[in-house]
Amino acid sequence: MPTLLIWQGYKFRFYALDMGEPPHIHVVKDGKSLKVWLETAAVARNIGYNEREVDRLLAVISQHRDQWIEAWNGFFGI
Repeated sequence: MPTLLIWQGYKFRFYALDMGEPPHIHVVKDGKSLKVWLETAAVARNIGYNEREVDRLLAVISQHRDQWIEAWNGFFGI
């Protein structure tokens, strides 16, 4: 499970079992979880984060989007 960034305690990662799905990132902290599709920046699932947190996390994801899609493709051999 590659962790791509730790920012203010939030861990941005993807999981080896995610193969076969479109590129996405999981953000975890304090038992909360957010899944975001990287190509569209759409939230796929949110467990526990409030709207303000989601907005901040989406801003971070958008800054790293291209780099993380490359990391995804490299990890999964795409």
